[in-house]
Amino acid sequence: MALRKIFREFINKRVLSPPLLTARHCSSSAAAPKIPHSAKKGRLLTGATIGLVIAGGAYVSTVDEATFCSWLFSATKLVNPFFALLDPEVAHRLAVSAAARGWVPREKRPDPSNIGLEVWGRKFSNPIGLAAGFDKNAEAVDGLLALGFGFVEVGSVTPVPQEGNPKPRIFRLPREGAIINRCGFNSEGIVAVAKRLGAQHGKRKLDETSRNPSSSTDEVKHGGKAGPGILGVNLGKNKTSEDAAADYVQGVHTLSQYADYLVINVSSPNTPGLRVLQGRKQLKDLVKKVQAARDEMQWGEEGPPPLLVKIAPDLSKEDLEDIAAVALALRLDGLGKIPLIGCGGVSSGREAYQKIRAGATLVQLYTAFAYGGPALIPQIKAELAECLERDGFKSVIEAVGADCR
Repeated sequence: MALRKIFREFINKRVLSPPLLTARHCSSSAAAPKIPHSAKKGRLLTGATIGLVIAGGAYVSTVDEATFCSWLFSATKLVNPFFALLDPEVAHRLAVSAAARGWVPREKRPDPSNIGLEVWGRKFSNPIGLAAGFDKNAEAVDGLLALGFGFVEVGSVTPVPQEGNPKPRIFRLPREGAIINRCGFNSEGIVAVAKRLGAQHGKRKLDETSRNPSSSTDEVKHGGKAGPGILGVNLGKNKTSEDAAADYVQGVHTLSQYADYLVINVSSPNTPGLRVLQGRKQLKDLVKKVQAARDEMQWGEEGPPPLLVKIAPDLSKEDLEDIAAVALALRLDGLGKIPLIGCGGVSSGREAYQKIRAGATLVQLYTAFAYGGPALIPQIKAELAECLERDGFKSVIEAVGADCR
């Protein structure tokens, strides 16, 4: 009761006080000092966040864990409008920072059994992943996986740190539910990302050993090198680099030990000359060099991480046929008659299901997550499970490519 009383007083005095709600619409007077607009936004966002924490503390003592988890994810919808008031890139940085510090909900409820699947010898609790571009520098892997994603892809990571394109470079289109991203591979570089992933990996291994020292390594584990979820590392090239293959090879040598799968990103329109690498000859030469670099490294029983190629969504039919031919000829781990990741255009379980029926084994989202926040993830998973059950599929794998058979 005491916590609830504190929460009510906090709301009345800090969050819902008239000056904060009406400051944007009232002219300033001599009696009231001017408060910078950004400060108002920050105060309101901070107040709302602290209020949610206090309310949660009062609520959790009276309900079971699953109910509280559901409430907490739903409560994040209250914070979304405040992020919309901020500059898009500032909002993005705040979201990554919050996830990195664990200031996001943690999914405690098990995923529906019919959306679990095994790909590349790794068990995914669900096929819903977060696309590269959100956590570019692997700052928030644990926090993002804790939200309930089946996998998270970090990057794109370039060999040498680079600023990317000039700001502003991220623009919202709220009516269309879209975002224009012109970042241009802004990256802290592979050394910084390797140090971060190495530290995270070491901590997880220590935690796993202390919790369950007698666990068997013979069976396929749920999750991968990132603990409960799967971690993908998306590799990019530097804007000024003249040897694209050398950039990707450097990324493989430095980061592949921490990855459950690797991605060669040749899809970005913001890096000059990058999409030229999607040509049949160029792509074949590139993939051969990257595969050789990966295979020459020493690997344990698990073997090397799968290698995928990320391609643009607006290729011609001829280009797609060329890429598919290269993928099959070189036995790429993710393209063609092999697992596909459908990236983008997913804001509901129904849309995820449509991509799966069209041939995707896994799906990724980014923009929808930016608009919908954490509450969107359990919603998508529940809707996907319902779609599978409705159409008589016992698993995701059974539905993959159903519309192409």
